[in-house]
Amino acid sequence: MIEVAVVGAGHWGPNLIRNFHGQLRTRVRWAVELDAARRAEIESRFGDVRTTEMLDEALDDPAVDAVVVATPAPTHYAITRAAIERGKHVLVEKPITTDASQAADLCERARSANTILMVGHVFIYNPGVQRLKTLYSAGEIGRLLYMTMRRTNLGPIRVDVNAAWDLATHDVSIANFILGSEPVTVTGVGGTWINPGIEDAVFATLRYHNDVLVQLHSSWLDPRKIRQITLVGDRRMLTFDDMDMSEPIRIYDMGVADAEPEHGFVDTFSSFRSSIRQGDITVPRVAMGEPLKAECDHFIDCIEFGKDPLTTGWDGLATVRVLEAIERSIKDGGRETAVAGVTA
Repeated sequence: MIEVAVVGAGHWGPNLIRNFHGQLRTRVRWAVELDAARRAEIESRFGDVRTTEMLDEALDDPAVDAVVVATPAPTHYAITRAAIERGKHVLVEKPITTDASQAADLCERARSANTILMVGHVFIYNPGVQRLKTLYSAGEIGRLLYMTMRRTNLGPIRVDVNAAWDLATHDVSIANFILGSEPVTVTGVGGTWINPGIEDAVFATLRYHNDVLVQLHSSWLDPRKIRQITLVGDRRMLTFDDMDMSEPIRIYDMGVADAEPEHGFVDTFSSFRSSIRQGDITVPRVAMGEPLKAECDHFIDCIEFGKDPLTTGWDGLATVRVLEAIERSIKDGGRETAVAGVTA
């Protein structure tokens, strides 16, 4: 039985407690939370979970094997470092930190301590996203030209980080996962309307090797909750809609025809239509499950069997480097900005 301490019982924390507590292999021993009302709520829902406002009380418990960090992003570094220093395995919510040097430090500390450091990039554990990667890797769309990723909703409004750090974190990690690499440069612009200095909407373009472009639209100031990804290849195109539980992925057998128009140029509507190839739309079957449960189960597998996580601390570091570059680009008026540590 792996004993877990969950640090942070706010918006996301109770979901993590639910997935770790009372399972065959795990039990939540501690829930650490500063807010007394939140602690009382956890006590009422999970009667055998101990609660405390003192982080050290949980970290110094020798029975605790693993720590799950679900606190605001600026606190991740200090809490995760303290857990690693006590020899605990750590699952830290995204982003791993808000500073790349701090993220690198955590990775090195976990490696030296021989502990698991995993980042909660939960969408990597989404069966639909994993199927996208499989289809892309199998060459189903041919050469990837570009990808668009839209993640919007109305709220919740954050005051600790902007929309890129809150929302685009997911899409950067997904793009890196699907492509198996990191972008070389980024450009970003953002708009601030609610809280001074915190962008409520961010538009960014990531440029990967081989001139693959990834366009991000992240906003918590939008009337619709949208979670959509489009991959455009030179043979086929794929779409993923995370809000569609029955048919999340569609494969479009369409594109620009290889053959030249009859006269070598397009000068009529009919010849324009003939230069576009319209094929079938295929809907592959995707067995959807709860990504958070898959993520939590994977964390325990890594502890039990000594496996490397699918979303390592180093993957978290790669995401942070991109987010930092987006932030620099925004401050520089949208100038194309190199991602630190990535060779052009």
